[in-house]
Parts: sequence; C-alpha cells; structure tokens
Amino acid sequence: MIAAVVLSAGESSRMGRPKALLPIAGETFIGRIVAALKQTQAGRIIVVLGHNSDDLAAAIRPLGVEILVNTDYKLGQLSSLQVAVRSLQGDETCDGMLLHLVDHPYIDAALVDRMIARFYESKKAIVVPRWRGKRGHPVLFSRRLFAELLGAPLDQGARAVVNAHGDETLEIDTDAEGIALDIDTPELYRRHVKGE
Repeated sequence: MIAAVVLSAGESSRMGRPKALLPIAGETFIGRIVAALKQTQAGRIIVVLGHNSDDLAAAIRPLGVEILVNTDYKLGQLSSLQVAVRSLQGDETCDGMLLHLVDHPYIDAALVDRMIARFYESKKAIVVPRWRGKRGHPVLFSRRLFAELLGAPLDQGARAVVNAHGDETLEIDTDAEGIALDIDTPELYRRHVKGE
C-alpha cells in the first residue's frame, strides 16, 4: 500500500492567505488534490497541517482524509514530512509514501497511478515525475528510506535523501505541466489559476 501525504503546514506568508483554501475551478487547492488522490491506488490520504491548524482542519475534515498536525512547522517542510513518516512507520502494510505539496494543485491521478505501478515494477527507492527535463511533484519514497528521511538535515530537507539515491531513482516523463507548477505567490496564482 502506498500512502499519499499532502504537506500543508506552512504559513503561506508569500501568498498572504492559506494556500490550501485558495479557490480553483469551483473548489479549493486541497479539495482538488484530495479528489484526484481519491481516484488513485493510494491506500491512505494524509494531510499534514501546522500554522492555523484548527481552522484548516475544520475546512478539510469534510474531505474524509487523515489529518496530522506538526507543532514544529516553523522548522520547515521536512519537519512536516517527518510527522507523516512517524505515523506511517507503524503501518506494516505501507510500502511507501507519495509526497505532495499543497501549492501544486494540478495533480494528475493517472500519473500518480503510473508512478505507483512503476514503483512496484522497478523496485526503485524513489519515483519522481519529469516534465521537459524538470523534476516535480509528487515524489514517491520507498519505506526503506523512512529512517533516512527522519535523519535528514532540516536545512536540506528531503532533497538530501533524493540526492543520495540517484542510482535508485526512477524518473517518469510526463506531459503534465502541473507537476512543475509551484503556485506560492499571488502573481503565480493570477497567472496560472485566474488566467490573468
């Protein structure tokens, strides 16, 4: 089983309001992401919150996902990822974690299923999508990297683990530009979501 983890713990300081609740095509970023993940082979969907977690949890709970709270969210993205890893370590049915970020709303369910299938076929430790030569999200980490993710330096984050396993990383080329669209400022939001 692959667990999908969506990180949404930051302060959204550049955006000025919670990215999880930004409107997009009649839903929210988090609603769109969760709806896509529910169409995939992912066995669990976990959302990690931090800043303003009570209000966000109230808005997200109706989506029917597991919610974890990172009280140390100010330590950065890796600290939120580690909260998820700790919760998954005890689940022996969990073979890996599909890590996604809330500011990447254009997630493709078919691509996720392709990544999961190739993960099991290839036995690689990491599966990452690539659009026009550029890597993006989500990223699938094998369970065997959980200990390394827990021990990774906070200033480097999961990238340190990815960089250490180049020979065990499978890149999947895709036409889905959304894997590389990181919408974390009002300008990017207007350009990519509002069409302005």
